[in-house]
Amino acid sequence: MPAFVNRTEELARLHELYDSDDAELAVVYGRRRLGKTALVRESLRADEDAIIYQAKQKTSELQLQQFIETAAASYPGVGRIREEWDEILGFLAEQDATVVLDQFPYLVAQDESLPSVLQAMFDHELADSAATFVLVGSSISMMEEAALLGNSPLYGRSSLKLDIRQLPFDAAMEFFDDEYTAEEQVLTWGVFGGVPYYLEEVSPDATLAENILRTILSRHGTLHNEPDYVLRMELTEPTRYFSILEAIAGGSTSRNEIAGTTGIEYNQLSKYLDRLARLRLVDRHVPITEQKERSKRSRYRIRDPFFRFWFRYVYGSGDQYDELGRDAYDALVEPELADFVSHSFEEFCCSALRPLYPEHTITNTGQWWYGEHEIDVVGLTAGETLLVGECKFQQSPLGYDALAGLQEHVGELRWSPQDGRDRVVEYALFSRSGFKPSVEEAAAERENLQLFTVDEVVRALSEHGVRRIIRSSIDLFRLGQKIRT
Repeated sequence: MPAFVNRTEELARLHELYDSDDAELAVVYGRRRLGKTALVRESLRADEDAIIYQAKQKTSELQLQQFIETAAASYPGVGRIREEWDEILGFLAEQDATVVLDQFPYLVAQDESLPSVLQAMFDHELADSAATFVLVGSSISMMEEAALLGNSPLYGRSSLKLDIRQLPFDAAMEFFDDEYTAEEQVLTWGVFGGVPYYLEEVSPDATLAENILRTILSRHGTLHNEPDYVLRMELTEPTRYFSILEAIAGGSTSRNEIAGTTGIEYNQLSKYLDRLARLRLVDRHVPITEQKERSKRSRYRIRDPFFRFWFRYVYGSGDQYDELGRDAYDALVEPELADFVSHSFEEFCCSALRPLYPEHTITNTGQWWYGEHEIDVVGLTAGETLLVGECKFQQSPLGYDALAGLQEHVGELRWSPQDGRDRVVEYALFSRSGFKPSVEEAAAERENLQLFTVDEVVRALSEHGVRRIIRSSIDLFRLGQKIRT
């Protein structure tokens, strides 16, 4: 299992900041377990004098004393400075120090003046300093209040804001060193997602069923109550938010459906859904052919696969899984798992379009729906080609009915090339378990139909990930040259 995975762009941007000759402020935020601390520590691995202080829920006096003890290891003179945040941080700024305040919200909770102290320093005192201050926090709401929103004390002072998200699929699978087949990788992602801490709990030597039973379904599992804990850190009154997330995980994805399932009035839903979106917990999706601001056909999805799994199978289950014991997975999860993971598989197929169709300049990928008509995969191109696809993550081969349905639905999809030419439709079918002979015969006879297996989708995602890293490295190299000149 790798000690540190991916985050190439984030590391490069932090190193760019450390190399600056000016005083710099970075804000690194994102919900718990995403590896923010590991990222910052990795970025400073070669800097023995960097001060990395991880705050805890203690009094302001104890926090300041422990920070001074940490800083004294690199800058002994700090012990002779008056024990006030402005004096201590000002002294370190004069030394051009790199200072990391991890779990910054814990410090602010005990001393609300700390963001204003940093604001005053950056506004009035750091003209001749090359110090770097890095604020790290898991409470998105508190990081917004302290440093990100327009009315926060540090708004406009940060040179770098890193909104840390879960790892992309190709990077997440590095945790398993090619020990899983492509199908097993999709299933594992569909349950555990791309959060480093969750992936570390998965044993490559165990089956998916064993991992789910041990870590999630068991009352003593390390991840059994994880979403509950994460959400209660952010939400003071979580009951309605939990109900909304449970409804979405159960298949109620439109606002009308969510209102009907939860009993929350339709007009009140916006504030709850907006809050969940700000916390990076849900996304609002619209058909690919519509503008998000104007569409009335939006659907909501839980962003993190693990949270989606937890609210679908664990939340509100009580002692049911303990009573069933080792039969719990086979009885309650396995019969529905393929359908549950199919949502992730559809997202992978959308992401794989660009490497699978390199001859086209694909401007946007997504899904489309209208009434009873739905298309799993859509790719809009800069030319006259419209790419459409159907995904089946099931145990039986994909049949001709999937192609027939796709051809019927595409007639309702309103999209035309920008230059006024007639559109050309190309079809793609994606299947976990291969294709029936009728489908293979159709693909052999037609130039506008391609068939893709799970292996091909996963391989395309891996190639796309390598290209993404290369592009990021080139862009950041050019940015560094521009800054230095």
